[in-house]
Amino acid sequence: MKKADLEKSKGKKIDRQISRPATPGRFGPGAAVVVDRREQRKRDQALGLVPFAVKLDGELVKQLHSLARDRQVGLNELTAELLKKGLTAK
Repeated sequence: MKKADLEKSKGKKIDRQISRPATPGRFGPGAAVVVDRREQRKRDQALGLVPFAVKLDGELVKQLHSLARDRQVGLNELTAELLKKGLTAK
């Protein structure tokens, strides 16, 4: 292929990319802001949060997810609340 043909095909490729309509809401103002892991870690450390991994029974996890969905809170908040209640009941 000649250099002119290569440049012409590159131009057509760019034109096709520009003329495609964007997916609505995907890149617009309604799109969720994604924070990279490093920034999220800094935010968590500023709030005094520490990562804490545990292994739980699958049924218990399903119950936690459904309870979090019903209360419309995050899984982290729900787990922290339940742990606090359990520790104060001791």
